[in-house]
Amino acid sequence: MRSENLSGILWMLLATAVLSMMDAVMKQLAAHYSALQVASLRGLVSLPFVIAWVWTRERSFATLVRVRWGWHLIRGVLAICMLGSFVYAISGMPLSEAYTLFFIAPLLITALSVPLLKEKVDGRRWLAILGGFCGVLIVLRPGFNSIGLTALAVLLGATSYALNAISVRHLGKTDSTAAMSFWFMFLLAIGAGLLALPNWQPLRWADAGWLAALGITGAIGQLCLTEAFRRAPVSVVAPFEYSALFWGVLLDLLLWGDVPGPIVWLGAAVIVGSGLYLLQRERVVQPVTPP
Repeated sequence: MRSENLSGILWMLLATAVLSMMDAVMKQLAAHYSALQVASLRGLVSLPFVIAWVWTRERSFATLVRVRWGWHLIRGVLAICMLGSFVYAISGMPLSEAYTLFFIAPLLITALSVPLLKEKVDGRRWLAILGGFCGVLIVLRPGFNSIGLTALAVLLGATSYALNAISVRHLGKTDSTAAMSFWFMFLLAIGAGLLALPNWQPLRWADAGWLAALGITGAIGQLCLTEAFRRAPVSVVAPFEYSALFWGVLLDLLLWGDVPGPIVWLGAAVIVGSGLYLLQRERVVQPVTPP
């Protein structure tokens, strides 16, 4: 059991590193294309990998049709909001700062599970959620600086991510993982593409390598993430998602020369600390039963 947990942790660390590189690629592309176009391209370049994965896993595409279409359309809208707003945000702010604010997502999932899934959250977990929101306020510093659209875009992306995660809990009771993965990417590609169409920019040959990197890192990152959650319980591997902050700082420094200020570090410490405490409380309240 211990070796499986260690394996899951290593897969999560690898997934986080690769997906951080994918975000850096999207930030690079956002310098030349609109946020919605980049989000659409993210879906388009990932679709071939998703289709190959579905065929390898299912040997059939029948499960892609027998789905609850209404819920998948909702997830498509959430996908567009999540990726579009996040790409818009990182086009105008450092990755490390965007990651810091996006770390509120796990806390939002717990908070929103109460009204949407009728789950019960004890007082200590509510205190962790409140602590995370205080960390967001530290980073935003309302009253000292005007809250920029990029910061609000990250929070919109985090909220969309949380709602999407809750929809997976509900939809996963009837629909396959293959169907959820395919329709998520398909609706992201088509929906964001249609919205971006009025301002669609022709793809430059100079960006062919970036687009290939986007598809490869997205596919590898998703596979590593799936493997991490397959090998170890969520409560074991989820805390290591916060290693994205290390990669965000490193990529910001190497590619754009950005270094986060002390306020961002302080806010990150509060948000990450709250998230880790929340995960610990999840293990106490809902202990994982050994197989």
